[in-house]
Amino acid sequence: MPRHKNSGNNNQRRDFFHKEELKQKGLSEKLVRLRGMKDVIFEENKYWDLVIKKASDLAEVYGFKKIQTPILEPLELYRKSTGESSDIVSKEMYAFVDKNGEKIALRPEITPSLVRAYIENGMLNMPHPVKMYSVGPIFRHEKPQAGRYRQSHQFDMEIFGEASPVADFLLMLIAYNIFSELQIDIELQVNNIGCKQCRGEYIKKLTGYYKERGNRARLCNDCKRRLDKNPLRLLDCKEANCISLKEGAPPIVDFLCEDCKKKFTRVLEYLDEMNIPYNLNLNLVRGLDYYTGTVFEITAKEDPEKNQGGQLSLGGGGRYDTLVEFFGGRPTPTCGLALGIERTVAKIKTSGVPLEKDDKNIIFLAQLGDAARRKAMLLFEELRKSGLKVKQAFTRDSLKDQLEEANALGAKLTLILGQKEMNDKTILIRDMESGNQEVIDYKKVKTEVEKRINAV
Repeated sequence: MPRHKNSGNNNQRRDFFHKEELKQKGLSEKLVRLRGMKDVIFEENKYWDLVIKKASDLAEVYGFKKIQTPILEPLELYRKSTGESSDIVSKEMYAFVDKNGEKIALRPEITPSLVRAYIENGMLNMPHPVKMYSVGPIFRHEKPQAGRYRQSHQFDMEIFGEASPVADFLLMLIAYNIFSELQIDIELQVNNIGCKQCRGEYIKKLTGYYKERGNRARLCNDCKRRLDKNPLRLLDCKEANCISLKEGAPPIVDFLCEDCKKKFTRVLEYLDEMNIPYNLNLNLVRGLDYYTGTVFEITAKEDPEKNQGGQLSLGGGGRYDTLVEFFGGRPTPTCGLALGIERTVAKIKTSGVPLEKDDKNIIFLAQLGDAARRKAMLLFEELRKSGLKVKQAFTRDSLKDQLEEANALGAKLTLILGQKEMNDKTILIRDMESGNQEVIDYKKVKTEVEKRINAV
């Protein structure tokens, strides 16, 4: 009981200092975002749009179709698939009972939702393979740190109904192309964690290694629990002692059955044939219970001159051939890939990758007076619907302010409409680079603007 009392006092002290800090910043505690959340504002969205468009375009080139699933799902969906012993389910998942008494969760990953959608929407009866992609938020209550938020976003791709190792390779190829075309230097880590038939013997050998004298004592508390429930997860631990221990662990590739060896060899041959560099990482496992066979992870290469150290994981994936059947569908070989949007955006920004400027051939409409404003609005809609890139500042009255806005936008031409132009049924065209101005017939403005833009 005293321990609970002290814990409450500590929480009260933290709340007090948090409120005082907010007061000093002139903020109300009700008006700040939740810890671990992030606002994506204005210019930063250009990076997001770049990443999502690049990934979506490549996915569709390779025959994937877009799907959207709810961010709220039954809690049991993740308990069954992701695993009770996983950090996601046991520590990080946002789960609660709703007003109808249903146990639900904010999705901590996208794959189980796509498997559910595949079964529920009768996709088992579609021509296979069924290839889909999805992009959206996931939620995990974990410690906020660089590149990690409690609400983050993933780009997810799945291939249902294809047992060939070509499918595994295809996902790696697409991921490699996405990052290459975003000018991000990556390393592809690849391993095979076997199937149910060959993994059993390896689990016995791995458990024996960690139970050897002195080894178990060096494990973190979480890994001591995992040792009996899911020993393969010990290879995924990020604690320093556990990382050093796994270096001496037996490699799983020594225990693969002939079928797993054959498929994994083909994956590596495809990578070699396409000149995609990779590291054979014999300690790589995925942190989720449903993975079987080939697994991979994409990490960002760090610039040694920046002395940042370590590697940032940008995504990963692999094969999970038993998951559809586990959810009640018929046996369906499946593999997938997930990329982290926030981490990819952060890497683009720190790498200094230039964004393509969207300031070419902008036409700006400026006006003086209410009657001119109304006519300019009609002209704006006419030019916009004809496909011209038009901008405006209709809420501003000062011509000087409007011209400054046109300059800031990088406009090529500014159309100026005032009372004199209204009376004369003309409009003034100003070349923003040279400063030259010309009065033309209002009826010819669209033709004249298109002629000047096409001349560029």
